[in-house]
Amino acid sequence: MSEENISTGRDSLWSKSRRKLMHDRAGVAAMIVVGVYGLIAILVYLGLIGENWSTLGEEGFGGMSSEHWFGTNINGQDIFSRAIQGIKTAFEVGLVVAVTATAIGGILGAIAGYFHRTIVDEVIMWLYGCIDAIPFYLFVAAVAFSLKGTDLQPWGMHIAMIATFWSSTCRIVRGEVIKIRGLEYIQAAKAVGVGPLTIVRRHVMPNTTHILLVQSTIAFVGAIKSEAILTFLGLGVVDGVSWGTMLSESTSDVLRGHFGNFLGASGFLFVLVISFNMFADALQDALDPKKVSS
Repeated sequence: MSEENISTGRDSLWSKSRRKLMHDRAGVAAMIVVGVYGLIAILVYLGLIGENWSTLGEEGFGGMSSEHWFGTNINGQDIFSRAIQGIKTAFEVGLVVAVTATAIGGILGAIAGYFHRTIVDEVIMWLYGCIDAIPFYLFVAAVAFSLKGTDLQPWGMHIAMIATFWSSTCRIVRGEVIKIRGLEYIQAAKAVGVGPLTIVRRHVMPNTTHILLVQSTIAFVGAIKSEAILTFLGLGVVDGVSWGTMLSESTSDVLRGHFGNFLGASGFLFVLVISFNMFADALQDALDPKKVSS
């Protein structure tokens, strides 16, 4: 089969996946919602909106108005501005953790799968087995405590999540690569003297792209939820504001009969997580080779 035919077949598969995704109404709706959140995060990052989130006002626990859409907290700070600042924080954490963890898991999984039943495979399997055996929040607490007072303290949460999230991607990619390594084009590359690492980089990794895309969306959602929980527990965001910070503040606000912080943070978090989960499901269905090729 010529290289042109191979390229055409690959493009056709991706085209089918794109059409399948576009025909999934729930998936498209979820993708639009995620896109709106992403746009808000960019605008906040550029300082175009939400820049007054830390400004102290004169009226604490102010009601909803044209100036303060969600009211104000005990310090008179605008809850809506803090909530959209939380979007920026969520996307920062989600992108860093998802991209890094997926890249590490994909590379190690490809290497482990290609060198199946060798010492390399055994070491990588042992490594992610050990990581999975440690309770997640206990591990994060240990990392946060060990980095306390150092320059890496703000990144303790990121490091802990990356160190745990890569294992699931590694396991799935390893299984896929074990199937791929026996295919004819891999054997042909070996026969002409192509090095193992070159085969992994040029021939194996590109064929796991669909898995990496799905796993990155799953890791993104997991990072957002974990960030909110860890910040609520005092182990997450140190400087700035996040939905976890707002939920932590709301524990005392609710007792006083003020629900702005709680509704703002939980509402934004709920919509984003649900939308990203729906988008991840649609993407997984669209990129499933068994469903696309049928």
